[in-house]
Amino acid sequence: MRSVVLCLSVLLLSGCAALSQGPAGEPNYATQAAENLALGDAALEDNDFLKAEKYFDHVRARYPYLEAAREAELKLADLDFAREMFPEAREKFDSFIKLHPTHPKVDYAAYRLALSYVEEFPSEFFALPPSYEKEQKPMYDALRAMNLFVRQYPDSQYVKEATEKADDARLRLARHELYVASFYAKRERWKAVAQRLEGLLKNYPGTPLEEQALFDLHAAYGKLNDPQRAQDTLRQVIKRLPGTPAAERAQKLLGS
Repeated sequence: MRSVVLCLSVLLLSGCAALSQGPAGEPNYATQAAENLALGDAALEDNDFLKAEKYFDHVRARYPYLEAAREAELKLADLDFAREMFPEAREKFDSFIKLHPTHPKVDYAAYRLALSYVEEFPSEFFALPPSYEKEQKPMYDALRAMNLFVRQYPDSQYVKEATEKADDARLRLARHELYVASFYAKRERWKAVAQRLEGLLKNYPGTPLEEQALFDLHAAYGKLNDPQRAQDTLRQVIKRLPGTPAAERAQKLLGS
């Protein structure tokens, strides 16, 4: 009986060994690059990041002269993106752009690079302070990256999404400036209020916060006893928001 069990064990082990290809712990690689890419995609879909990375690395190293290797480079960058390893993803996307500037998917790499900054935006989780009270560097970086992408790839299919992301970053930054101006207003530091609001209007024009920023700026110049700049601000309201109730209000305050 023991000999039968031993034989079965040997047969099972032999069968397992026959299925294995490469060092222990390695996946069973296919013979074609495209098949390995598909296996990597399936692993990524299952959140098996380590296995996906091995498949993509295998294609990149084994088939360096095939188009599949370029595809594997992009997928490795996407893998880091999925793992929320955004600096690493940016490095890989940037490397792809520099190495393959004429590749049909170079705009995809550039957009994903810019998008990685968006993914680092501060959380809006209700139990935490609002994002406009937090570090704004990811928003600055995202706005700069999205604007650069739109300039460099104006015909890309991702331009619409990039423009929307840039608008969102611009609004978040404007909201932060309004928050800081409010902070100074509570302390009656009117010069600082005016400086922040002027910066908001110059750097982030066209946001839904423009009306509030303009009237807050008008009030700040009133506190600073600067009637000329206060009136100039009301004229800005009329110019920037023509035909709106805000423009009518500004016209009344101007007295004509």
